[in-house]
Amino acid sequence: MSVKLKDLATKLDSSVEELQKLLREWDFTYDEKKLTVDSDIAELLEDELGTTKSSVEKLAEQMNENLERDIIKKQRKKTAGKDTSKKTSGSDKNLKVDILEIGDAISVKELAEKTGVSAAKIIGELMKNGILANINQLLDYDTVAVMMSDFGVQIKRKSSEGSADDFLSKDIDAIIGEEDSDDLSDRPAIITVMGHVDHGKTKLLDTIRNADVVSGESGGITQHIAAYQVTRKGKKITFLDTPGHEAFTEMRSRGAKVTDIAILVVSATEGVKPTTIEAINHAKEAGVPIVVAINKMDLPEANPEKVKSELVEFGLQSEDWGGDTIMVPISALKGEGIDQLLDMILVVSEMQELKANPDRKAVATVVETHMEPGLGAVATVVVNTGTLKVGDPLIAGDAYGKVKAMWDDKGDRKESAGPATPVVIAGLSKTPQAGDIVQVMDSEKNAREQAVQVEAVRRDDALNAKNIVGDLVRQIQSGELKVLKVVLKTDTKGSFEAIKQSLEGIKHDEVMVKVIHSGVGDITESDVMMASASNALLLGFHVGVSQAIERSAEQRGVDIKIYKIIYKMIEDITRILSGLLEPEEVVVEHGTAKVKEVFFTKKSMQIVGLKVETGKLVKGTTLRVFRNDEQIGEGTIQTLKRVDKDVDEMKAGNDCGIQYTGQVLLEAGDKLECYEIEMRERSL
Repeated sequence: MSVKLKDLATKLDSSVEELQKLLREWDFTYDEKKLTVDSDIAELLEDELGTTKSSVEKLAEQMNENLERDIIKKQRKKTAGKDTSKKTSGSDKNLKVDILEIGDAISVKELAEKTGVSAAKIIGELMKNGILANINQLLDYDTVAVMMSDFGVQIKRKSSEGSADDFLSKDIDAIIGEEDSDDLSDRPAIITVMGHVDHGKTKLLDTIRNADVVSGESGGITQHIAAYQVTRKGKKITFLDTPGHEAFTEMRSRGAKVTDIAILVVSATEGVKPTTIEAINHAKEAGVPIVVAINKMDLPEANPEKVKSELVEFGLQSEDWGGDTIMVPISALKGEGIDQLLDMILVVSEMQELKANPDRKAVATVVETHMEPGLGAVATVVVNTGTLKVGDPLIAGDAYGKVKAMWDDKGDRKESAGPATPVVIAGLSKTPQAGDIVQVMDSEKNAREQAVQVEAVRRDDALNAKNIVGDLVRQIQSGELKVLKVVLKTDTKGSFEAIKQSLEGIKHDEVMVKVIHSGVGDITESDVMMASASNALLLGFHVGVSQAIERSAEQRGVDIKIYKIIYKMIEDITRILSGLLEPEEVVVEHGTAKVKEVFFTKKSMQIVGLKVETGKLVKGTTLRVFRNDEQIGEGTIQTLKRVDKDVDEMKAGNDCGIQYTGQVLLEAGDKLECYEIEMRERSL
């Protein structure tokens, strides 16, 4: 049955043009010549755009009907036991199935086709729960399971290629798994170049690959992340060109272990700088061997011995000084010492016995991504194991796709790429993040389903940034944690020495305290990234922290605590080591609402119509009741409805109904404040 858009527009006090625009946004088809629409879609438009003049009255009738129905159901259950009807009030007459098995995601269109519930009704149900979707929208398993129960359809999960957790692993070794030694072959070493700004990192890489990229970069600072290969004595070496240790740590925080050796570039004229120290700490924390390139040896003021003496303080002692750190004097500008540096890289890589299996599905790491005109999202990846081929379906974080084209670092087309090979790939649904793990799947459909799950998990993680202290306490109590890592910033070097000595003096049977990075001055983004990547505490003594850094720390799940008294810091660390931090009660304010009308009252229970004014109302939470600006009591939201549908929350600007129980009875005009108390692990 069709409905004319003109008649529908009149009924909804709208215009045909507005309805057409909405239909296009929802990706619904309609007869553009006759300007008619299917009755199901017309019903959806009415439900979404209908006037609210009588919404409160309708709500009262519906809620009273629902209450009566619930009472009848309870009475029937008492007399008939388990023989009550399994069909829900929202069951659809056109259902094709009672039980539907789906993977981790399904589109609205496919869900409608398999169940017999119209796409219009599905989209309408989603909208009532605050989800704007079109007919091609992918829905995750949990959303479908909850929503379809209202239509009388039971949703079951069918087996797939792993869960979202498998694709969000913080350990790429766990993703790759154990491999038979008979399947392994030698692979090239992957090198990251790190060091202080202007000490010659990019010039060194430029000299190695014999291509001038410095001149095209702003201020001589690397503006991109790239990867490429060179050949030395018949053996390949893969280099990563990163914009500094921040990118290195960003990738490591997502589980990437794409670096085998770190080249630390230090100027022979300037020596060790604060950024040099940070680079050393980042490489050490990642467990990566360090080879030092003492650069700018062509300058008359070069003093390599001074550099060596400064590096000793940070645990890097040159071989000619009796240590085990390889240090090579070079001049990136004139190309002196480069061959020797490459030879040393080969020596270190041979000692590591780097191997991978080229005959399995590829696992790779995203190094850099961007949008390319005509190609869409492209990514530079380095293959960790297996062989990546054109046509392979894959997932990369919350992106998915198929390798439509592949290029090497010289811009030549490739059909495949083996272990430790850097390539640029096209064919992704969107740009993944640096450090995301790429995994080849059986099909693009499975890749898409898993990407939806990963996106949902990441969204939840962003909304519920973890409290790292709580996790540390749990790990200590379970015996999982053996080293409590700390990033420490102080106002002076003297303060640092005093605090470090005190921290090392803390005694615990199972756990030791380790300062993995320290510095003098305010807390920076680099400090936050180090703490995030290393699952460490970030402590400050008489230092500052900007709001931007605090926001970054919150997003990354890092706790920052500034102290003014040393013993207070030591006391808190001791409590953490003992797992004695008690959870604290936190009041979470949700929103406010105004009572428009009371429809039903029985003892301490009422059915009430409300207007949500700010924030949101949440089912099951507590309400403060205000009358004439004075709090007169509290109550609870037992049920929350929008029209005749149960919802978990209702946002500002909407009418809704609640079943309320409380200390006082509500009256029209009362103001309600919605809140709940959460138990959270106490931060430092």
